[in-house]
Amino acid sequence: MGGQWLGEGMPSSNLQCFLDCTTPTVETHILPKTNGRLPTDAWHHAEMDSVEYFNLADLWEQYYEWSAYGAGATVQLPGGDRVVQYYVPYLSGMQLYTNKVLTASRSFGEDNGMDLWSDDEDNEKMSRSWSSTSDESLFNCDVLWSNRKRPGHLYFEFFEVGSPYGRVPLIDKVYELSQGFPGLTSLKSAELSPVSWMSVAWYPIYHIPYQRSVKDLSACFLTYHTISSSFQDHGLETMTTDCCHPVANGKQNGHMDKKSNTVSLPPFGLAAHKIQGSLWTNPMTGDRRKMDFLFSAADSWLKQLGVQHHDFNFFITHPM
Repeated sequence: MGGQWLGEGMPSSNLQCFLDCTTPTVETHILPKTNGRLPTDAWHHAEMDSVEYFNLADLWEQYYEWSAYGAGATVQLPGGDRVVQYYVPYLSGMQLYTNKVLTASRSFGEDNGMDLWSDDEDNEKMSRSWSSTSDESLFNCDVLWSNRKRPGHLYFEFFEVGSPYGRVPLIDKVYELSQGFPGLTSLKSAELSPVSWMSVAWYPIYHIPYQRSVKDLSACFLTYHTISSSFQDHGLETMTTDCCHPVANGKQNGHMDKKSNTVSLPPFGLAAHKIQGSLWTNPMTGDRRKMDFLFSAADSWLKQLGVQHHDFNFFITHPM
C-alpha cells in the first residue's frame, strides 16, 4: 500500500499512495427483486436475485471533506524525507446513461445548452461509434460489448473547460449542477448504464512540511472512475490483470466488500500533468508501468465513447 516500505532500502510507491488516498469508498445497499423482477428503472442485471448498489448522493459526500481541506497523500522525496501533499478535487467530466429517458439531456461546457443523445436517432449514432471501435480495444470485455448497441439514454453530460483557478471544488460543482439535474443526487448506481463514468481533476494546494524546490510536488492528476453497478460487478474484474490494477483499502477496483457493505471506486484510468523526474514514476516501484497502463485505459475509454475531454487533451499536450 502507498506510504509503506516495500522492503529494506525500497522506496514506497508515491503514485499508489496518491491513488489510495483519493479513492472514494461508498456504503452499499441491496435492491431486491419485487414479484420475481427487479424494478424497471434498474439497469439490466441478468439472472440476479438482487443488485448491490450505492446512492450517488453518498458518493459525492465522500468528496465533501476533500473539497474543503484537500486530500492528503504521503509523498516520499528523493532524499528520504516525507511530506503530505494535499489535493483539491474538481469535477472534470461526467456522462450518466440511464435505462430510460428521465429528462432532456443537456451538455455543459463549450456547448452549454445543447441537447445530446436524447432520442433514438442519437442513440444510433452512439451505436455506430461503438461499432467502429477495434475489437482489439483494451475495453473489449463482455459487459461493455454487450451494451455497445444500446449504451442507454444520456441523462447528463458535463465537461469542464474553465481555468483551474476559476473552478469550484467538486462537491460544490455537483450540487450546483444538480439544481437542473436532480438525478445527480437521487439516482442509484444500479440505474446507470455500464458506460456511465466521471473524471476528477486533482490540483495541489500545499504540502506539510513545506519544501522549497521540489517541482514534482506541483503535479496534477486526472482520475477516471466508473459509476455503474453493472460495470463494477462484471467488467473491471475481468478487464485486466491484478498487477496493473490499483488496489484501495484491500479491495480490487470496483469490488463490493460484502463484510463492510461498501464499494471502493479506484480509478480505471489516469492522466498526469507537470510530471518531472522519478518522484511519481519510480521504476523500482512499478509506477511507470502502472501510469502508462492507466493512461492507455483512459485514452481507450474516451475514444470508444467518442468523447473529447478538455482536461485530458490539455494534459497530453502540456505534459510538463
